[in-house]
Amino acid sequence: MAPEARREAITNYRQASLRGREAAVLALFYPDQSGQARLLLIKRPTYPGVHSDQIAFPGGKRESGDPDLLATALRETREEVGVAPESIRYLRRLSPLYIPPSNFTVSPFVGMAQEPPVFRLQPSEVAALVEVPLAEVLDDAARSSRRLSTSYARQVEVPVFLFGDQVVWGATAMVLNELKTLLLQSF
Repeated sequence: MAPEARREAITNYRQASLRGREAAVLALFYPDQSGQARLLLIKRPTYPGVHSDQIAFPGGKRESGDPDLLATALRETREEVGVAPESIRYLRRLSPLYIPPSNFTVSPFVGMAQEPPVFRLQPSEVAALVEVPLAEVLDDAARSSRRLSTSYARQVEVPVFLFGDQVVWGATAMVLNELKTLLLQSF
């Protein structure tokens, strides 16, 4: 799911990734009110920055008090959307991913809530929730490509996931594609 320009940047920045700041995100699955499995994504607010107005997983940078990166992902999920860490069952870690525009190496984790969460959004971090049915995550028709302007290129063709009117691209799409592959292998 990496666009060509990103693949070149990753090759060029491999050494920089060793110095990248640490961050973690959480791919959280949970049942909706009707019992159907959903995956939580968030829409970032508009702000001056490289990830403005993008669809993402809850998460953020590691802080000095975080004992490990899973703790970072759980803390950030609580802060951004109000889901308590004790209500999340940790399932697995996914492949770390270096993000050149922000100089973060992100560690994605997968978790599951047994009950529908009660979300409380932190408006400075989250403009909206994007609750994606599992069936849409697994549907090959959700994959496409779009011409987008990014923080590193103008009008570049990038692979995307389309969920309704939401366009998921970049690092989030790459993590989502790995997650989708693992889910399909388990069925």
